Amino acid sequence: MSLVGIVANPAAGKDIRRLVAQGRLVPNQEKVNILRRVLQALDATGVDRVVIMPDPSALGQQALEDTRLGLAAEVLDMPIHHTEEDSTRAAQLMVEMGATCLVTLGGDGTNRVVAKGAGQVPLVPISTGTNNVFPAMVEGTIAGLAAGVVAQRRVDLKKVSHTCKQLEVYVDGEFRDIALIDLAVSTERFVAARAIWNMETIEELFLTRADPTSIGLSSIGAQLQPLSATDQQGMYLRLGQGGPTVLAPVAPGVLSSVPVAEWRLLPLGERVEIGYRPCTIALDGERQFPAHPNQRVEVAVSANGPRVVAIHEVLHEAARLGLFTTNSHTTT
Repeated sequence: MSLVGIVANPAAGKDIRRLVAQGRLVPNQEKVNILRRVLQALDATGVDRVVIMPDPSALGQQALEDTRLGLAAEVLDMPIHHTEEDSTRAAQLMVEMGATCLVTLGGDGTNRVVAKGAGQVPLVPISTGTNNVFPAMVEGTIAGLAAGVVAQRRVDLKKVSHTCKQLEVYVDGEFRDIALIDLAVSTERFVAARAIWNMETIEELFLTRADPTSIGLSSIGAQLQPLSATDQQGMYLRLGQGGPTVLAPVAPGVLSSVPVAEWRLLPLGERVEIGYRPCTIALDGERQFPAHPNQRVEVAVSANGPRVVAIHEVLHEAARLGLFTTNSHTTT
């Protein structure tokens, strides 16, 4: 039996960057519409069962209303605590239930917490957040088709997916958390509003990738040296005077001139101790926890991130194999 799990974050794309940048707003009704399109595509490919994470806005329930499906679909039976841990726990439960693919609706932050519970079950991330480096800007129907093919193991997963890098944070030698795209060391001492938007508060920056076509903190590194999701290294930057100044799209509609005091590529596994404390540690654009002067905080780039489906490759392989083609013979 093929099972697909869906995690849709109703809060994605609604942080303070809506006020300080010209970022798009994806309303909950559009997220419901995306879910419906994903469900229809999963049904068309022959997926047997879908479970959707519950959320305060009832996105899953709304998507299932008045939607005719041949597959069995339900909202996951789990308590919700209105924290990011809900998404991590939902992913864990879906994996335990036997999910062979997870679809996410959100941004980099949403996928970060889902990845913590997904293990190596492949993700199909759909962008509905603010700074979207990790998830793809893709139509829900197309994402659903790819997820359905992968969930039923109708293509070779090694050909159509890759394991991502991640940033691992250690506090006093103990593993603390991960980031998928960027980790920022903020001079602000308290978490407060989580989203990072003021470049003047960032002292150090760690990246897993740096794409010149992306928005967000990773675009700073991209102006120094592009770094793909599959390159076996990361990047460290210390911001400040003394080196080059780069023009980078750090948020939608916001281009900043960012001075970089020093930067270098990081090999996998090398732990780098952050130099600025006290501070707050921001993971994928959101401040998560404070670091105190007496704490040793280290960051390493690892190859142990989540497995992500390459939607383009899946559907090209499906076409090559004729998975959506039925041969018919007519006589006259």
